[in-house]
Amino acid sequence: MQPAGPRPAPAKRQAQWRAVTISRLTGSGAHLVAEELAKYLQSRAPKEVPAWTVFDRNLVEKVLEEHHLPERMARFLAEDRISGIEDTMEELFGLHPPSSTLVRQTAETILHLIELEKVIIIGRGAGIITRNLDYVFHVRLVGSLEKRLEHMQEFYKLERKAALGIIQKEDRGRQRYLKKYFNLEIDDPLLYHVVINTDVVPYVTAARMIGDALFDRA
Repeated sequence: MQPAGPRPAPAKRQAQWRAVTISRLTGSGAHLVAEELAKYLQSRAPKEVPAWTVFDRNLVEKVLEEHHLPERMARFLAEDRISGIEDTMEELFGLHPPSSTLVRQTAETILHLIELEKVIIIGRGAGIITRNLDYVFHVRLVGSLEKRLEHMQEFYKLERKAALGIIQKEDRGRQRYLKKYFNLEIDDPLLYHVVINTDVVPYVTAARMIGDALFDRA
């Protein structure tokens, strides 16, 4: 009888997706995609599964609550904060804690939310903070400036000049945020599982594409 050969290593069991992070260019429809995704995931989940929750600007409220910070600190938690020089000056004069402390506290809250419930988190470096967790799916939404301007003008009822100012300010702020605190380029496609161009993919379709990817593993 031939001696038995080495047993194959057992297949590594993949964890079920528990969270989605969405990085975005301003005006590419991130919040609408996230809301549609939450509804789509819930419609296909067993009834006993807790509802998916979207965290966008309300993430700031969670950070303030969890770390017992006053409401006035909310403005210092934005991704599109003022320039690095102004930020440093404010820290020196004691107007707010060091930005690195606020980023760390935000990261802690993001990780706690993912451990407690099924969440879709927009922005604030969530994809980088959770990149070593194999149960978090990372998405980047992009689009042309012209289409994003149209979306901002229609959704927020803005004049073109005002919409352009918001887009430029927020996009630069997010690039700076990721570069300063994580030393990464926000446009690097290798940071994400999928990059979706919402110029050509409707928001509902984008949500279903992401949802179907999650259900493929489940």
